[in-house]
Amino acid sequence: MTEQASGPAGLPEQETILLAAFEGWNDAGSAASQALEHLHEVWGAEQVDELDPEEYHDFQVNRPVIAAGPDGRREITWPSTAVAVATAPQSRRRIVLVHGIEPSMRWRRYCGELLDIAQGLRATTVVTLGALLADVPHTRPIPVTATSEDPDVREALGLDANSYEGPTGIVGVLQHEAAARGLRTVSLWAAVPHYVAHPPSPKATLALLHRIEALTGETVALRDLPEDAAAWQAGVDELADEDSEIAEYVRQLEEAKDTAELPEASGEAIAQEFERYLRRRDKGIGG
Repeated sequence: MTEQASGPAGLPEQETILLAAFEGWNDAGSAASQALEHLHEVWGAEQVDELDPEEYHDFQVNRPVIAAGPDGRREITWPSTAVAVATAPQSRRRIVLVHGIEPSMRWRRYCGELLDIAQGLRATTVVTLGALLADVPHTRPIPVTATSEDPDVREALGLDANSYEGPTGIVGVLQHEAAARGLRTVSLWAAVPHYVAHPPSPKATLALLHRIEALTGETVALRDLPEDAAAWQAGVDELADEDSEIAEYVRQLEEAKDTAELPEASGEAIAQEFERYLRRRDKGIGG
């Protein structure tokens, strides 16, 4: 990897990055897809391409939706994969945003078409976002795991190799196909408490956005998301208070989490949060 200017512990600023999230199996609590939707909105992304759903979707699995359009006429919206482009406000880095539904068929062709578009837009790094259900307490920070198949990326960003073995989704296939083309790859996964799996999961979405901030060196305007995350946690607290079994289970998860975390790890997390606050304050970005 050549030496280039970059954000704090992030990817080189000159590089075009593709961020991708897919609804379905890879998207517990809709955390990943909502993170991408948030970036699309706050960065003012514009759609530049779309994959033909006829090629990749079983419409009995992901059915089209019919509703009244802006002019009052009824319209059908088909499951799709949209490609949009945004310019990051501070770094002026080009960001390609891919948002779709996990396809039902022809995954290799699907990934090939996406990567052809990405390379046509000069993307050199593919970052996939995912969310999985896990034994984590809702009262603690949501863990986000960052891995890469690229040894240069792992060394530059201090990431681990992905050691997962087992069934994979479209996120895993896209990562594999991107690496095979020589693109840099990073995989981000948020752990959503499995006992509150129903979307939305704003606390997990917020955790993914914080990790994207660190990766890109770009401060993301969070708008109402911190308040939504706090309200979500308060609502889960109320549900736990009403069910003694859930409350006890949460306490067990908290004890396991707190025991596993070393004091220096907690101190590092506090330092990172403070650095984020200072960057946001200095750049005048709304929280």
